Amino acid sequence: MIKHKSNQTRTYDRDGYKKRAACLCFRSEREEEVLLVSSSSHPDRWIVPGGGMEPEEEPAVAAVREVCEEAGVKGTLGRSLGVFENRDRKHRTHVYVLIVTEVMDDWEDSVNIGWMGTGRKREWFKTEEARRVLQCHKPVQASYFQALQQDCVSSNGTYNIHQHTLSSSR
Repeated sequence: MIKHKSNQTRTYDRDGYKKRAACLCFRSEREEEVLLVSSSSHPDRWIVPGGGMEPEEEPAVAAVREVCEEAGVKGTLGRSLGVFENRDRKHRTHVYVLIVTEVMDDWEDSVNIGWMGTGRKREWFKTEEARRVLQCHKPVQASYFQALQQDCVSSNGTYNIHQHTLSSSR
């Protein structure tokens, strides 16, 4: 299913969930520091860069495109952490690890997104601090770090996130 908006095309899976992709962008392979970006709707809050998949776009390609647009970074795409489901918002997000190799001075969302045209901000966080920062307003995104630590995926590769808990679906 495809839905057109004025500035984007949204794609949905067979269950009506929005198809999304994102990356945990790490400064190095040690995975000790991760890059977060400011939310476009709440500039004082930090989020994991990611967004909607385009029609016919592979999840890994969408994840790399979204982090380039939102965070202004490029890098080496690593392992998949799984598919995370947010039942409240009806999203399913494919999440990957990305090791950053290039940080751009100017990028798409640095000028096009943000309150009063200030642009999206980005900041490096220690991994555990990033998880804490996300826990209060983005519990699904905070759970990406739990999957990172466990480095495992359920039998069908989907995580269900509901009421701030992480459980594998059957």
